[in-house]
Amino acid sequence: MALSQVAALAEKALGHKDNSIIEQDITNPARDRAKYADPSGETMKALVWTGKNTVEIQEVPKPRVVEDRDVVLKVTGSTLCGSDLHLLHGSIVEMQKGDILGHEFCGTVESMGDAVKGLSKGDRVVASFQIACGDCYYCKKKWSSQCERTNSNTLEHGMYGGNTAGMFGYSHFTGGFAGGQAEYVRVPLGDVNLLKLPDNVPDEKGLYLSDVLATSWHCVVDTGVQKGDIVAVWGAGPIGQMVASFCFMNGASRVIVIDSNWRLDYIKEKYPKVETLNFNSLPKGESVTSQLKKMVDGRGPDIALECVAGEYPKGWAHYFELMSGAETDTSEIINEMITSVRNFGRCGVTGVYAGFTNHFNIGSLMERGVRLIGNGQAPVHLYWENLLKMIQSGEIEPLDMVSHRIALEDLDKVYYKFDKREDGLQKIFVETKFSFTAAKGTPSLTKY
Repeated sequence: MALSQVAALAEKALGHKDNSIIEQDITNPARDRAKYADPSGETMKALVWTGKNTVEIQEVPKPRVVEDRDVVLKVTGSTLCGSDLHLLHGSIVEMQKGDILGHEFCGTVESMGDAVKGLSKGDRVVASFQIACGDCYYCKKKWSSQCERTNSNTLEHGMYGGNTAGMFGYSHFTGGFAGGQAEYVRVPLGDVNLLKLPDNVPDEKGLYLSDVLATSWHCVVDTGVQKGDIVAVWGAGPIGQMVASFCFMNGASRVIVIDSNWRLDYIKEKYPKVETLNFNSLPKGESVTSQLKKMVDGRGPDIALECVAGEYPKGWAHYFELMSGAETDTSEIINEMITSVRNFGRCGVTGVYAGFTNHFNIGSLMERGVRLIGNGQAPVHLYWENLLKMIQSGEIEPLDMVSHRIALEDLDKVYYKFDKREDGLQKIFVETKFSFTAAKGTPSLTKY
């Protein structure tokens, strides 16, 4: 927590860069009701961060249109992502009490600024988790997650050598924008960052175009999964699950998923072709690397894909280094991937890594010619139109990962259960008072 506070103070002292074309640091309309809250005085329920490891459902002001390309949505569906847990834990810097979380959401257009084009009140839409301008160097290539004009955070630029796009509900480090785990949400540059949903795609499917589907697809294609490849996937959460599915769609001959809990069985039930490896049940004297070598001709898989994150240590050394601030991320999974793949193998990193790590096995990377690829935050705009067509055709079934439907007012309780991997929570659909009747074949509502 101290690191996050220091980072926030440093940003305040340094000041933002001057690159953003949209206002920054509107993580809750309550921060300045006169400027950011709807003049009607209407309030809404929203999930807010209240400090390290604590979140609450609070009554906060409804957002207003602030800039002329803003769109305000009635949120009809949102969800909870493994990335939200990094915010819960305070692993992402520059969180502030009262920040509204949630970077995956869909809804209907409630109001919009005068300059918005192509949208009408009542349109059903899904938002990309990143906020793109549509016109900069990266946006013209559809690399929307790297937009140059929506995040002016100086500290991020200094740490990374460049800024990512602004992101919903993901700290002031990425611009400071209120998220969609709420009844209403303001979408800057709404005519760029909203995709209309057709009538034959219900919210329970279309919602996941906002992040998880695009992120999983990007992980697979950006790392270069090809026909005949043998792929090892670290992490059996929703991203790991969809990555496994998309690996087969892109020609992989075998997919091995590594994790340590019930999620391995969940994925195996959905995709019987998947092989699993439980790192908590290894034979004495064996490691993940040694087991993968034995499973794949003594050489190891062609490709390793990281779908976990850097904040989860396995050994005591990294545990204490993370606790003391000597590193922000553990290198253990990355090292396992590097040593597990065959010579000239490829490793893709999609799980979130925030800063710096120790004990990185650069020797194996160099000597054996292993390619380590940072997949980056997935450029949703590059993929979401095609992924929508694949949902419509039945090639992709998002409901394979959806285990629960919950009400927004229970979301704070579900955060803690999701963090502990309880109740078989894989991917959830969060309904609000504006949600439509549950689509056929979707989970029934679970109350907490």
